Amino acid sequence: MAVPSQNKCFELLKKYNFPEEKLRHVKLVSDVAKFLGVKIKKKKPDLKINVSLLVAAGLLHDIDKNIPRLTGERHPFTGVRILKEEGYFEVAEVVSKHSLEVFLEGENSPKTWEEKILVLSDKMVKNEIITVDERYRLWREENIPEQNAVLDATYPYLKNLEKEIFDIIKMRPEDVKGEVDI
Repeated sequence: MAVPSQNKCFELLKKYNFPEEKLRHVKLVSDVAKFLGVKIKKKKPDLKINVSLLVAAGLLHDIDKNIPRLTGERHPFTGVRILKEEGYFEVAEVVSKHSLEVFLEGENSPKTWEEKILVLSDKMVKNEIITVDERYRLWREENIPEQNAVLDATYPYLKNLEKEIFDIIKMRPEDVKGEVDI
């Protein structure tokens, strides 16, 4: 099945009782992903980046917020299961690579441009567009001991990914907020 349109994405979010208070986050992630994807394509036209896929994955990456998990299932894999059931396999694959834990799984870490852009975009958005450093600072302020090892292990990867993408587009991460319509 093709990549869902924005309207179809919103229909899916509604179908799966996506929390209204989380809509701003997924819209911003989608907007940042689209912005980064378009910027990269302009700077490096030889790179194949599916911007429609980025928009859909940004909107649907947290679709599982109100979906009961199967035994042993964790975020984002409940959403991945639902997206596959809906026939959106390509979106499901990109969504499967956006949690911090995937960086610890080597072979499952983000590899395609769409996967890299989505995970970076997600980490650059809380309730507003922020930087990776700000996002990690907010997580550390939560002071959840079992989360600290994951944060320590994933920070270098996210910083390298941020550098890779922002070196291509010749921007600073903190300037995205002024460039993306909110």
